[in-house]
Amino acid sequence: MYICLLRHGETDWNALGKLQGLEDVPLNLTGIEQIKESAKYLKRNYWDVIITSPLTRAKMSAEIIAKEIGNINIYEEKNFVERDYGKASGMTTEERELNFPNGIYVENTGVEPYEILQKRMVNTLIKYAKEYDGKNIIIVSHGAAINSILAYFSDNKIGSGKTVQKNACITLLEKRADKIDIVFYNKTASELT
Repeated sequence: MYICLLRHGETDWNALGKLQGLEDVPLNLTGIEQIKESAKYLKRNYWDVIITSPLTRAKMSAEIIAKEIGNINIYEEKNFVERDYGKASGMTTEERELNFPNGIYVENTGVEPYEILQKRMVNTLIKYAKEYDGKNIIIVSHGAAINSILAYFSDNKIGSGKTVQKNACITLLEKRADKIDIVFYNKTASELT
């Protein structure tokens, strides 16, 4: 069984360097093109289902992929949303440093605790891996959310705090019996062709 983790394409907030959490920002034209390239790559293999974060940037990405692949159902999963960045959401790096000099994870900003993010992401991924056991699934989600999964399955060698997820990047996991391994991670379609 293969599990593809796909980060959504670029948004205007991504392009401006703004921290993007639960805000519902759509893909921009660059993001749409990035996802179309990812979709062409993903079409080379057989996929049974797409499960997406309900945020617009992820849903738009899932819909573009489904159109390219054809005849595939999309389901929304609220647990695959991005990390909530609280008061720091929408701020650039400079704005965050100015407003929260001790860092957004130290000051009282309302950021979702990392342990909660990772637990909801990993538990939900495992739930779907069991539900669709033996099938190939695509999960469309977000940078910090996917990084928390990578950190978990790599014993913190990659992922959170170590990997900057590219827009429209593909991560491939393989599940055999009760073990999930990382085949590759954070690759754009052009890096895979």
